[in-house]
Amino acid sequence: MEVEAKFWKRESADTIQCFLCPHQCVLKNGQKGICKVRVNKNNVLYTRVYGAVTSVANDPIEKKPLYHFHPGTLAFSLGTASCNFKCLYCQNYTIAAYDIKQVPYWYMSPESAVQKAIENRCDGIAYTYNEPIIWYEYTYDTSKLAHEKGLYNVYVTNGYITEEPLKEIAPYLDAMNIDIKGTDEFYKKVCKARLEPVLNTSKIAKELGIHIELTYLIVPGHNDKSEDFERFCDWVINELDENVPVHFSRFFPYYKMEDLYPTPISVMLKAYTVAKAKGINFVYLGNVWEREYNNTYCPHCNHLLIERTGFSAKMVGLEGNKCKKCGKSIPIKL
Repeated sequence: MEVEAKFWKRESADTIQCFLCPHQCVLKNGQKGICKVRVNKNNVLYTRVYGAVTSVANDPIEKKPLYHFHPGTLAFSLGTASCNFKCLYCQNYTIAAYDIKQVPYWYMSPESAVQKAIENRCDGIAYTYNEPIIWYEYTYDTSKLAHEKGLYNVYVTNGYITEEPLKEIAPYLDAMNIDIKGTDEFYKKVCKARLEPVLNTSKIAKELGIHIELTYLIVPGHNDKSEDFERFCDWVINELDENVPVHFSRFFPYYKMEDLYPTPISVMLKAYTVAKAKGINFVYLGNVWEREYNNTYCPHCNHLLIERTGFSAKMVGLEGNKCKKCGKSIPIKL
């Protein structure tokens, strides 16, 4: 379903500019943006994917991954097609790398999405699988309705959004898991994008009171050096907060990077060690199933707070938001 898009302006008699994301695409009549979903039709910008759903599931919130946001709850998860990045290793390329007309989809209104979340006994809605930012108009409308029904809203995102649309959706967006993928060189080479806007999104989202957690996928030979981890952790400490959860995720060969090898466990442990040494309080290892690296421990007394097996979470050491053993407040939204 096509509807008029938000966040664009006319540049000339036959060109318009989209400013939803930092690509700032300038489009002539008939042209689509880098995201493939926003199109200039007779000098008006339209979104081509309003309500177009390609994927849906009831997921544990831990799968997003969000470990400090309503642990143990279910999120009604849905996505559309395409993306404003071109990541060479995309794990969901069968929808994210294609135009909406090239993949199976069906229409789901915002009202229907909220109702299905309630019927499936989910506590919130997660916009995920592909990039939710390019689905902005739909996620905005759905998020408003979800809040009216007492549901939370979550973006699993690359963070490539400009400040104005982020501030507009912020009252209805409760949490974001934001990918921070490496250096600016990595972004340009592997993702066809830039790092700085993602860092800005992370800072603005935190300032707006949105719960944020960060995911850093470790790709062998690209962003896996100790200095890469140190640079990233220094930025988290200096620009965000030592209590922002960081998820280092293990890479597996996929899509256009099948010639690589899975991230060695030794490299995953190196990232974990660097982050803890830098002073980040909550560090997790994705696609590494040892509980030690997925459980939540009190940073003050090391008491076990949340025990995780796979994507299930069991509260074992919390009284409200406080550690049962030492009484310290823990930054977890329950």
